[in-house]
Amino acid sequence: MTLYQIIRRPLVTEKGVLKKDTERTLCFEVSAEANKTQVKAAVEKLFKVKVDEVRTATFEGKMRRRGRFSGYRSDWKKAYVKLKAGEKVPDFAEVL
Repeated sequence: MTLYQIIRRPLVTEKGVLKKDTERTLCFEVSAEANKTQVKAAVEKLFKVKVDEVRTATFEGKMRRRGRFSGYRSDWKKAYVKLKAGEKVPDFAEVL
């Protein structure tokens, strides 16, 4: 897998921005097949920072309806990446 297949996109939500500012933790949507080691290596290489810890959470897709048609969204995985002390927290608009 390439770096951009492992890390799909940054999650810029209220909770994610608060964690970024207070806890030095970045939130990403990652590939469902990616493990913590791959996520850590991808973040370190892409953003040129040192990662302290990675936590992941897998979410099942919700059922959605469009009129009489119904279906499910895709399952997805979120990663919380905590940076080591002294590392500069990257701004997503500058890098990606």
